[in-house]
Amino acid sequence: MAIFSRLADLLKANINDLIDRAEDPEKMIKQIIIDMEEQLQKAVQGLGTVMASERQMQKQLEESKAQSALWEERAKTALKDSNEELAKQAVDNKLKADENVKQYQKMSDDISSQLGMLRNQVETLKQKLSEARNRQAILLARDKVADARKEVSDSLGSIDSTSAFAKMDKMERKIAEKEAQADAASEISGLDAEINDPFAKIEKDKAADAELQRLKDELLKE
Repeated sequence: MAIFSRLADLLKANINDLIDRAEDPEKMIKQIIIDMEEQLQKAVQGLGTVMASERQMQKQLEESKAQSALWEERAKTALKDSNEELAKQAVDNKLKADENVKQYQKMSDDISSQLGMLRNQVETLKQKLSEARNRQAILLARDKVADARKEVSDSLGSIDSTSAFAKMDKMERKIAEKEAQADAASEISGLDAEINDPFAKIEKDKAADAELQRLKDELLKE
């Protein structure tokens, strides 16, 4: 049937190839699931139609069997009454009913065979749809991870590490220069304080006199 041929083609489609060609993989995957759901719905409707045909055929078959049995009884009744002409008419009607029974039985058998096959196909399609939904979740998760990885890679690629570290080295040199200037300023400030402090000068002179006296004493001992 055309429905199942279409479904077979759909189920055989390579989803990964479709995703590769899609601008938006998430929308593409969802559309695939929607298509499969629509095809499954059509298949179920088709199955329902065939089941209705089977019931109708069974009804006609039973009616034909009942007609055959009815005309057989009438033929027997006519024979019991020695009415062969009427019995012959009843037999003719029975034979027509028997022919209908054969035709309806064959049609019913054919439909039953198709119905069994269609039921199996619909069940297979349901399983495939379930598998596709599970695969949808996995593929969408993989797609989001891939997007996140690409975003991180793009961010890293936009950073010029050589230039960044060169700028940091330059800033480090400037900071070191400022630190040296601060140290020198502190040292100069200390000297100025010593010069301007009279007590510091006295203590320095005393230290110098003491050192000079020590040297003199050493010379006298020689």
